[in-house]
Amino acid sequence: MADLLDFLFGPHADSHTITAVQMTTRAIIVFFAALTLLRLSGPRTFGGSTAFDMVVKIMLGAILSRAVAAASPFWGTLLAGLVFVLLHRGLAWASYHSDWVGKLVKGQVYVLAEKGQPNAEQLHKLKLSEKDLREGLHENGNVAELADTEAVYLERDGSISVVKKKD
Repeated sequence: MADLLDFLFGPHADSHTITAVQMTTRAIIVFFAALTLLRLSGPRTFGGSTAFDMVVKIMLGAILSRAVAAASPFWGTLLAGLVFVLLHRGLAWASYHSDWVGKLVKGQVYVLAEKGQPNAEQLHKLKLSEKDLREGLHENGNVAELADTEAVYLERDGSISVVKKKD
């Protein structure tokens, strides 16, 4: 049994000695572990585009890939992935309960324009041109002119949202 486990999984393999069969077996295990971790982290993780969510996406992939390639100890790598997801959940919980933590972790909303007028100071601070602002109006608000808006925001996830004027 130990020989079969060693052949399929390579518990003591490293990045120089791992075989294709062992990498394949590890990839299957890591795939299901990743699904479990993503379910644990919640639907927002891959639905959101905030810097907070992007860090989880990138780091979890980087951490788990090390288990497949035997670049780090297999079980320790999975444990690190679990700790990372639990940290994400904890920060999400803290962000929900504290505006200060939410602002620190997720950022804040910026007003780019109000009542059809661009907020030049905010645009300059954020390094957004009026062309960028108009592009956001077209793409996200289906609005041709700034004059047709009540407010335009740069959301915490980096997207531009538009509140249209009421007729």
